[in-house]
Amino acid sequence: MSKSRYMATYKPDVLSCLANLSNDEVFTPPKVAKAMLDMLPQELFENPGTTFLDPVCKTGVFLREIAKRLMKGLATSIPDEQARRDHIFHRQIFGIAITELTSLMARRSLYCSKYPNGYYSVTKFDNPEGNIRYKNMRHRWKNGHCVFCGASEEKFGDVKRKGLESYAYEFIHTTRPEDIFKMKFDVIIGNPPYQLSDGGAKASATPIYQKFVEQAKKLNPRYLSMIIPARWYGGGKRLDNFRHEMITDKRIRVLHDFLNSTDCFGSEVEIKGGICYFLWDRDDQGKCKIYTHTSGQVAELSERYLQEGTSDVFIRYNQGVSIYQKVFQVGEHTFDSLVSSQKPFGLRTYAHGKKEPFSGAVKLYQNGGVGYIKRSVVLRNQEWVDKYKIYISAAYNAGDNYPHQILGKPILGERGTCCSETYVVIGPFETECQAKNAISYICTKFFRFLVMLKKTSQHAAAQVYSFVPIQDFSKPWTDKELYAKYGLTETEINFIESMIKPMKTAEGETNGQK
Repeated sequence: MSKSRYMATYKPDVLSCLANLSNDEVFTPPKVAKAMLDMLPQELFENPGTTFLDPVCKTGVFLREIAKRLMKGLATSIPDEQARRDHIFHRQIFGIAITELTSLMARRSLYCSKYPNGYYSVTKFDNPEGNIRYKNMRHRWKNGHCVFCGASEEKFGDVKRKGLESYAYEFIHTTRPEDIFKMKFDVIIGNPPYQLSDGGAKASATPIYQKFVEQAKKLNPRYLSMIIPARWYGGGKRLDNFRHEMITDKRIRVLHDFLNSTDCFGSEVEIKGGICYFLWDRDDQGKCKIYTHTSGQVAELSERYLQEGTSDVFIRYNQGVSIYQKVFQVGEHTFDSLVSSQKPFGLRTYAHGKKEPFSGAVKLYQNGGVGYIKRSVVLRNQEWVDKYKIYISAAYNAGDNYPHQILGKPILGERGTCCSETYVVIGPFETECQAKNAISYICTKFFRFLVMLKKTSQHAAAQVYSFVPIQDFSKPWTDKELYAKYGLTETEINFIESMIKPMKTAEGETNGQK
């Protein structure tokens, strides 16, 4: 095809070409907005009384796509095109922008003009905002953080920083969201900001997307749909209450789960742990239709409740549910009871010992290798120093490509050793043989698959091991033995094998199999 012919036929949607502000504020591609609107009963767009709110407007893509559907759906009831457009824009579609810049973008997308009281607007308002408002809010500080969103006062508290956004989003910086427009909405839909800096070390951040979901529920719409990171399934800072509310809420009727965020947003955006969007139906309860997306396709479709038994997380994979059930029914104690808290010996990540051993030294497994420290430097669990234990990375990035390794390789912690918070401790064990047998178990695909069901980010705290049963460590373990012990089917075994990489032990065995 010639360049001229290509240019004549290539008509991309401008909203699909916009770069994102950051991974915290991800623009929604038009195809995703359309897919989310497809989840709604389409008769909503044939009712001139249906009201819609996007409380986190960025490009205005949701409002634009809603307007398109209403223009088509109301053609019979309001035949005059301009009258129909005026009715839709004035009485049915509303938005709250997250920044001044996005307010202009959203108005341009919906009204064809940044100022809907101007000459070029396709509908006329008496004010320059129309129904897409932006209000420059302030954080409310207490003990160094915002009481509404948790933002750090150290980073966002300088009101003299002219020209910089405060990221005090109007929708969640109020105790009465119903007063913003003083009306009720049938549908609330949007793509909220994902996180804000909390003033912690380096790039430490606090998730805030859950606050938009919670605030939207306070408005009691008929339908709620938002696209958010999938980390809430099993982890995430300050997300325990949100996760419990989500997995026990039987009004979530549809969930689209993207294992790799690039399948949803494109290659420009990577959200660790994946992304999801859902449909919440106020007046209907039941099982949730779960679509699992990978490599651009729906790899799995299931219909089930988000909470399985007494599980405190959402189990992402349908085949993982049957495996979890078989393991759970045995009723064994779980491996998280053997895993230490962070900083098991009270030593931070930056703790480093001397390069050479000295009299009375304790060997320190540290970031980047080993060093040697005085025994008096050990601040916690000193009794573990002279016992056998296992060290394993406190954080390990599994990546978004399959199969996964899930965990870093376990290290035998011999007597006379400790570690920095780079690692957590498993054990301690009475004998070296027990510790080595436990390592053989950790290296199995079975063990790491059960960890994967709870591990949705790089962090591997004790809680991610709570689906893993404790075994008899008087002997080593292999996947073959474990598959037989829990009665896994060939299909279940093949699924585990497809998801988890082999891992070699220090003795050169793979997954405990010689």
